[in-house]
Amino acid sequence: MRRISAVRPLPLGLAMMGLWLSACTQAPDMSGIASERERSVKRYDISQAIAANDKVIVVGTQSGVVLVSADKGATWRRQALGRTSLIDIAVCADKTFVAIDHYHKLWSADAEGKVWHSVKLEQPRTPLAVACSPQGGWWVAGTNAVIAGSTDQGKSWQVTDLGEDTQITTIQFVNDKQAVALGEFGLTVRSDDGGATWKKEPKIPGDFYPYAALFRDAREGWVSGIAGQMLHTRDGGQTWQKQVNATQAALNRLFMHDGVPYGVGSGGIVARLEGDSWRNVPYPDPLPMFLGGGASLPGQAAIVIGGPGGLLRTVGTANNK
Repeated sequence: MRRISAVRPLPLGLAMMGLWLSACTQAPDMSGIASERERSVKRYDISQAIAANDKVIVVGTQSGVVLVSADKGATWRRQALGRTSLIDIAVCADKTFVAIDHYHKLWSADAEGKVWHSVKLEQPRTPLAVACSPQGGWWVAGTNAVIAGSTDQGKSWQVTDLGEDTQITTIQFVNDKQAVALGEFGLTVRSDDGGATWKKEPKIPGDFYPYAALFRDAREGWVSGIAGQMLHTRDGGQTWQKQVNATQAALNRLFMHDGVPYGVGSGGIVARLEGDSWRNVPYPDPLPMFLGGGASLPGQAAIVIGGPGGLLRTVGTANNK
């Protein structure tokens, strides 16, 4: 007959240890995940462009989301646009917004940044910069030295092909008639008839690649480039002079704040023109990361800056001159 062995009980010490371990084992802490879900600004958001009117701040991200704040950046409202990557935003004269999408679209929104619509862009093939004319026209510049303008909210487009294998990276209307566009290899293009025609001007020396440009008026302007280069013109781009950039950071965006040129760039740098030099604007707890966007807060002694990792901050400018 086969002998059946009795099951031995666990030693008392092991049994007590098992009870102790089961009592001490806790469910994983999910509070961090829940907290992240509730946040309007996510850690994976990469802010690429920022614009503001006197009502709201609008931020375009790489992840197909627009972030809007109506309280100077204290809180944000999140709106998904789908498969988009907004790389530039401009405010029009009527306080509405226009933005360009890496995926060949132009987006527009009302003055509160709530109602967004898109139109397809055939040209330029890859849009890189957007602007509004004072009359309300939409203007887009990009690859292959193409500039496209629409006076009927994207229903039709007037396309100017300058015939160069060159990227136009900046475009700005400085008044009703005059506009300036800059591109790689120092390309300089102007319009003196509200965008109806565009003509090439003397190039910026040294095969200059413009990251950003800012014109105060038809004659005075600034342009930033590789390795922190900063140039200044007083004759509408006919000639350019180097300026000192004490921050040594490449400035990715230039904008006017309280009548003074500002810029944001690599290493978390916020810069301001002081005399003929660009100087660092100190602010609490700066993060050494790429700043892709910056904008003035109208009527406020502050600017808003943005970058990767869900970085969006309001930086005061009143007491750090």
